[in-house]
Amino acid sequence: MKIKKILTPLILALGLIVTFSCLNNNNQKEVDEHTSINSLDWYGVYKGLTPCADCEGIEVKITLKRDTTFSRVLKYLGKEENIFVDEGSFIWDSTGSIITLMAESDRPMYRVGENVLFQLDSEGNQVRGELAPMYTIHKNRSDYSLEDKKWILAELNGNPIKNSSEERTAFIIFNMETGRFSGSNSCNRFFGEYEILEGNKIKLGPAGATLMACPDAQNEQAFMDMLRLVDNFRVADGVLSLCRAKRPPLARFKLDIEE
Repeated sequence: MKIKKILTPLILALGLIVTFSCLNNNNQKEVDEHTSINSLDWYGVYKGLTPCADCEGIEVKITLKRDTTFSRVLKYLGKEENIFVDEGSFIWDSTGSIITLMAESDRPMYRVGENVLFQLDSEGNQVRGELAPMYTIHKNRSDYSLEDKKWILAELNGNPIKNSSEERTAFIIFNMETGRFSGSNSCNRFFGEYEILEGNKIKLGPAGATLMACPDAQNEQAFMDMLRLVDNFRVADGVLSLCRAKRPPLARFKLDIEE
């Protein structure tokens, strides 16, 4: 009898756990299938290749921002004047699952999924069947341990960096919303585009920079050279390491806890 008394509440407790787990799984499935602006981190950069009636295809890049503005770059492959760039605002439908870009030239509609945009036809219907992948635009990979944080330079090419109040602190920020990195190399501001790849790899595009004269041009140049070489990263214990291949880190940054 004692065993039954002990097992009964245990079985009931396990039953409750299973019940709540099933509810949570069902709820998650519903969120995935019926996307809403409150359920996903929909903002960010989306890229894809969509069909074109009179060219080889259209390379599409759409940046969606949290303030409901967008920027769009369309590259028409096989044409001479093939780059089209615009920006504006977008609106959500009543279900919170479809957006319409309020562009001057057109009003394209997209269903927002988890890390993906499904381009809709002129009547607002999603393309199905074999053609469906051709109208799917995927969001750039995200890494919450890396992005939307301020990283202060602590070591460059194996040499510790001592920041003083008289010098501008070198730092870098990776902006998930725009897919752009920016910061200071201790003198000038720099900026560029980045893309996170599988396996903690990262691709940094060419970095532009301001042109202010710097008292320590050598360190500034070493910092910019480092950005050109980086192809992978690691974040652990509040430290960001930017590396090339399997070599020792080119640079180490510490998380700015004041941000």
